Amino acid sequence: MEANAVIARQPKGRGKMKNEPAQGQNRRVLCDIGNLETLPVVEGKISRPMTRSFCAQLQAAADKNKLVVVDDIVAAATKKGRIVKKAAEPQKKASEIANNDLVVISSDEEENVKEVEAKNEKIKPVGEQSSKERSLRRNDRTFTSVLTARSKAARGITDKPNDLIVNIDAPDVNDDLAVVEYVDDIYMFYKLTEEEGRVHDYMVSQANINAKMRTILVDWLIEVHNKFKLMPETLYLTVNILDRYLSMKTVNRRELQLVGISSTLIACKYEEIWAPQVNDFICISDYAYIGSEVLVMEKAILEKLGWYLTVPTPYVFLVRYVKASVSPDQEMENLVFFLAELGIIHYPTVICYCPSMLAAASVYAARCTLNKSPLWTETLKHHTGYSEEQLKDCAKLLVSFHLAAAESEQKLGVYKKFSSHKRGAVALLNPAKYLMT
Repeated sequence: MEANAVIARQPKGRGKMKNEPAQGQNRRVLCDIGNLETLPVVEGKISRPMTRSFCAQLQAAADKNKLVVVDDIVAAATKKGRIVKKAAEPQKKASEIANNDLVVISSDEEENVKEVEAKNEKIKPVGEQSSKERSLRRNDRTFTSVLTARSKAARGITDKPNDLIVNIDAPDVNDDLAVVEYVDDIYMFYKLTEEEGRVHDYMVSQANINAKMRTILVDWLIEVHNKFKLMPETLYLTVNILDRYLSMKTVNRRELQLVGISSTLIACKYEEIWAPQVNDFICISDYAYIGSEVLVMEKAILEKLGWYLTVPTPYVFLVRYVKASVSPDQEMENLVFFLAELGIIHYPTVICYCPSMLAAASVYAARCTLNKSPLWTETLKHHTGYSEEQLKDCAKLLVSFHLAAAESEQKLGVYKKFSSHKRGAVALLNPAKYLMT
């Protein structure tokens, strides 16, 4: 029984080792990769943890493939405070790195000097170590984190300081509907698949309609959406269905409104709990069509799109990016959605920019309009994936739409919608004209 005993560690250093192994046995409990404790000498040999040999294999593979840490990259990382102590020789063996040149990764530039010295001094056997020393050792970085950090530095990848990127999902940790564990993966998938639901310039193939007619139709659909008090997801899906169908099928001027209300009907069935009836759409279109025409067009649209309706629209990105603004007020949120709806109304915006960029540019243009400081934060850059320079062209276009809507004698429906006190009258704010220069 004693020959098969396993060494067990008392929690937090209290008490002695129990179930000590018999003479000649060398079994030990699995520990962290960074555990560098030395075992008692057995027959004149020092037993080393298997993780030590694993690190040596990794280092040998790195040497074979010539994975060398570039000095200037490490120096650049040092300036950012990510590397407290630099390894003297990057290609040393793992055993030498463990004992002499251990790289300490820390986000805190004011790390306690005594604690650093405690990490690098010679480690005593288990029986001779004090509780304080064991406590300090448990806070050491593991070999895995060290090697990962060195690899990132070699590839020029360095994480932003934690104090610059706000964890916007922290308040929702206990909310099951927020799916905090998967939200980053979900939006990564959205970014990868958003091109599948995009359309490109299709007006060249439409002989009977033009971009201005589309603008009038979408603006009217926004009024219909507001009249029926539908979900915001429904509006953006409606416009996506409309554009994809028009990119595949040539329609005449009389059918254009029919395509619009049929697209809205499909989006309502997909998004709404209580969808409007066919007769409601017939009534709101002033009885320009009959029920059978709406149903036939609905079927034609679904067949043309292959029943593919699950697409990332600008709305899914808007929700995330507004949240990344960090505690935005209601005025900020209303202005973002106003600029986004101006974007989907106008044909050039939908054609030239993907949904995620349109959403990010709406947030940027809104922050410029409200003179937020800074105009673009590290948190927004992290979650959107876009820099300030990448968004300026799209933001200028949105600001020009805002300026034109304010100066036009015939006001758009979306302008009237966001001029109401219910929407904070954000359409009446002065556009960020300085972006136009």
